This record gives sequence, C-alpha cells and structure tokens, in this order.
Amino acid sequence: MDRHLIEEKITSQPLFKGKLLNAFCDTVRLPDGSEATREYIKHPGAVMIIPQLPDGRLLLERQFRYPLDRVFIEFPAGKLEIGEDPLLCAQRELLEETGYSAASWEYLGVLHPIISYTDEEIKIYLAKDLTAGEKQLDEGEFLESITLSMSELVAGVLDGSITDAKTVSGIFWAQQKGLV
Repeated sequence: MDRHLIEEKITSQPLFKGKLLNAFCDTVRLPDGSEATREYIKHPGAVMIIPQLPDGRLLLERQFRYPLDRVFIEFPAGKLEIGEDPLLCAQRELLEETGYSAASWEYLGVLHPIISYTDEEIKIYLAKDLTAGEKQLDEGEFLESITLSMSELVAGVLDGSITDAKTVSGIFWAQQKGLV
C-alpha cells in the first residue's frame, strides 16, 4: 500500500559509536529508483512518566540540558537499558529522579520525538497513587522536582517556557486522560 513511499537501504556505514548513541550514514534507493544519503542516530529507547500527585498537580523536573545550554521543564524520563522492560524502567526512573514510587501505573502510548534523524521511541506511562521517598540520582545527575497544575502546564507551552517535545506530548496525554 505504501510501496510508492518506501526507501530501501543499499549500504550502511557507521559514523560514530558512543555510550548512548550510534550514528550511521546509509545509501538508500528512493521510490523513483534514484539514490540518496540518509544520516541518522540509533537510540536504545526511553520512557517518560506523567506522575500525578493526590491533589491533581503533576510532578515534573527542571534539568539543565547541555546541547541547548539551558534549563528545561520536563516530565521524568530515562533511557532503557538493553533488554529492560519499559515499565520497570519507568518505575526505576521515577524513584531515582523524584524519590516517588507509584502504586498505579498505566501505559499510554509511544512517542517518536524526532522522526527525521533518529529511531528513538519513548514509551509514556501515567503514574498515580504516589508515595514520597528519597531521590536516588545517578552520579553526575542534577535536577530539581517541581509541581504544576494542568493550567500552568498549558500556559507554559503557550508562553514558550515549556518546549521539550516529550513533555508537550505528555501534557496532551494528561489532558486526554482527564487530569486537571
């Protein structure tokens, strides 16, 4: 059905192998028979958690992101380890980054944050019935937890103070689940 849109890999050349990311340059055959080059990044995948506190507010974090040289407001998230179950990763990341654990978990869906140059998938979970505890940040990880209402989150997207794509998508999911 989509044959007229599909590109076929001819060759693939590794460009970079890192601790987190691997970059490739492929030659592909386009639907019209011509050839083109595609550069892309392979990513192990990640999870994002939308944690709702008993008062309805949502738990987020402020974290410095080096590539853009600024602090961002984000939902808690983290990279999947090889072979790791996404729900277990979400539970681990929520505890590590916020100190909270949740009694209720719901898988919401998947997000492909940058389809033009990475295969990254982010599995999205809603976490409720939270219990506070101690953060267990990884070495070299620095962030602070904050709470915001849905109206504050929407206002943050509209005024440009919340621009992280996964968080903007998470706000949409939270709205669809009726979180206020």
